[in-house]
Amino acid sequence: MVTDGQWFFHMKFVDEAKIRVEAGNGGNGALSFRREKFVPRGGPDGGDGGRGGSIHLAASGGLNTLADFRYSTQFRAQHGGRGQSRNCSGRAGDDLIIPVPLGTLVRDADTGEIIGDITREGERLLVAKGGRGGLGNTHFKSSTNRAPRHIVPGTPGEQRELLLELQLLADVGLLGMPNAGKSTFLRAVSEARPKVADYPFTTLHPQLGVVRVENHRSFVVADIPGLIEGAAEGAGLGIQFLRHLSRTRVLLHLVDMAPADPHADPVRGVRTLAAELRKFSPALARRERWLVLNKMDLIPPEEREKRVAEMVRALRWKRPVFAISAATGAGCKELTRELMVRLERAGAKRGARAPGSIAHA
Repeated sequence: MVTDGQWFFHMKFVDEAKIRVEAGNGGNGALSFRREKFVPRGGPDGGDGGRGGSIHLAASGGLNTLADFRYSTQFRAQHGGRGQSRNCSGRAGDDLIIPVPLGTLVRDADTGEIIGDITREGERLLVAKGGRGGLGNTHFKSSTNRAPRHIVPGTPGEQRELLLELQLLADVGLLGMPNAGKSTFLRAVSEARPKVADYPFTTLHPQLGVVRVENHRSFVVADIPGLIEGAAEGAGLGIQFLRHLSRTRVLLHLVDMAPADPHADPVRGVRTLAAELRKFSPALARRERWLVLNKMDLIPPEEREKRVAEMVRALRWKRPVFAISAATGAGCKELTRELMVRLERAGAKRGARAPGSIAHA
């Protein structure tokens, strides 16, 4: 559900589902002969069977989880009708249209093959084709076979099991350790209102927010649960949601510059998270990543510039760096403006989806 550029997620966010789809069988052709008064040799008049209904997945902007598939996992399309006498064809089976959220990746459960990727509003993906209708005996009449008793049965519809995987459509992804301030940043720059608290793993589900820089200029930001060391082996919550960053163009790596633990080392935290990212997906690790040093308001003003310089030097960071305070909003506008410019340039260069296009889905 999208209202005023804000995305809301159900408490039970579901981003994976397994379903079985069975297209309709084609109807059999008919074996029939004309039987009319004063027509002693009427000949064959068996009609063809109707085609079976196919199954399509259709993108729906009104959905944002795969929760509906937790209980409804079997989908069957209508069978085609059998042929009739008087050369009447059987009724075609109705196609079955299954709505899914934008960003749904569809795989064959048995082979792992990617069947399709649903990313545009109204897009349809054929996942199970209905069977062909059979042929009636009319097709087999000839000068030497005036009373054929041969028909062709309809073919069965396709059946398969599908894995549905939701990957959120966002231009910018937020990355960081727990309590780095990602949710606070999302609240500061967008209309989204994720839960914010002082304890780890405040974010339990992915959150989306639309950042409006000015009229007709906006982009979408995705926040996922924070990562911790060992995430690639299953520790913590965030690793299972990293797939939602796979479509983003830019990653913002938020760093807590004033951690509550005096022994915590922000430099080590950045390196740890980068290592976990490489373990999960080398392609995602190569994505353009900006360093965002957060909670600068908790550092004495006279020390801020020095702390930033030390951080950049220790990491040998060559990409953009921003020092902000998500809590007070300091530096956030400058960061979002730079992001907007970067995304617009990328969109113009690739001819790709314009930033913020999802906001009005």
